[in-house]
Amino acid sequence: MYNPSHVPISALNGQSFDGFAKIREIGPLGMITLRCDLSEKPLAAILKKLGLSVPAARRIVHKDGRSVGWMSPDELLIILPYGEVAQTLETLRNALAKVHFLAADVSDARAVFRIEGSKADQVLAKLCPVDLARLEPGELRRTRAAQVAAAFWADDGGFTLVSFRSVAGYVMGILSVSAAKGAELTLA
Repeated sequence: MYNPSHVPISALNGQSFDGFAKIREIGPLGMITLRCDLSEKPLAAILKKLGLSVPAARRIVHKDGRSVGWMSPDELLIILPYGEVAQTLETLRNALAKVHFLAADVSDARAVFRIEGSKADQVLAKLCPVDLARLEPGELRRTRAAQVAAAFWADDGGFTLVSFRSVAGYVMGILSVSAAKGAELTLA
């Protein structure tokens, strides 16, 4: 049950690292995992009320501090201000009451990082099996960062990466080592 006096605490209390790229833990953010048939009309209608839409496969859409990312053929990740999670869950439950769905608050189970700087892509290139040169604007990639599950997208001159909170220290460590001054990639 939602506790309005609950004060969210980010996984690493805003830890940051400055190297050839800047790494910082951001948050806390509100996050809702929504599983259902993504073609359901009530889903499109409720997202429209939030100013969003159902994203295409491997895409993320943003509007007014909210985002919706495609995670799988029947799963979305809704990202919004932390304080809006309870009301949004209630709204989703009411709007989707006649369809098969699952909506869960995963805000406190995730850690979120920003990787910024002119060489931010090099940080992820060392850790993720993704061709970053082919990453399109608005594309969300589910992958791994070294040994752990992660999802990321490019925006505002950097990347946002989401991982499980339980591995936040590990993720901060690998991002920091990857971004250390003198560890830039030298491309022939």
